[in-house]
Amino acid sequence: MTRSRIDVQDLLFGLFLVAVATGTLVATRNLTIGHAADMGPGYMPRVVALALMAFGVFFTGRGLWRAGRGIAPVQLRPLLAILASVGVFALTAERLGLAIASVAAVMLASFATREGRLVETVAFAVVLSGAAVLLFVKLLGLPIPIWPR
Repeated sequence: MTRSRIDVQDLLFGLFLVAVATGTLVATRNLTIGHAADMGPGYMPRVVALALMAFGVFFTGRGLWRAGRGIAPVQLRPLLAILASVGVFALTAERLGLAIASVAAVMLASFATREGRLVETVAFAVVLSGAAVLLFVKLLGLPIPIWPR
């Protein structure tokens, strides 16, 4: 019988998720919950916290009973590309409008991988931008400018 060693990365990640979920549950303890048909302000934070706690328990258990590589090391390129994408969208959505800010965000996010192709990325960015405009501005009626002011 072989003895498995502890996967420290998965264990620490799981414990981190459990800690964040516990903090959320404590922070929202005074909010009314309600039920699925009549949600109170504490309903969704608690549902998300419980789901996060379930993932944390899963990763903690996997870290304790599985020998393996664990979580892959962080790569700088994807991290910076996604952070830049979110930042550019946040800074340009009001000034440039949802359509242009969405395209810019998708184009920047495409630098997270080396497998992206320019034509496919531009097509995806345009389709996603159009879908965002239809959903948020037309269907939901949010007061977000579509084009630059």
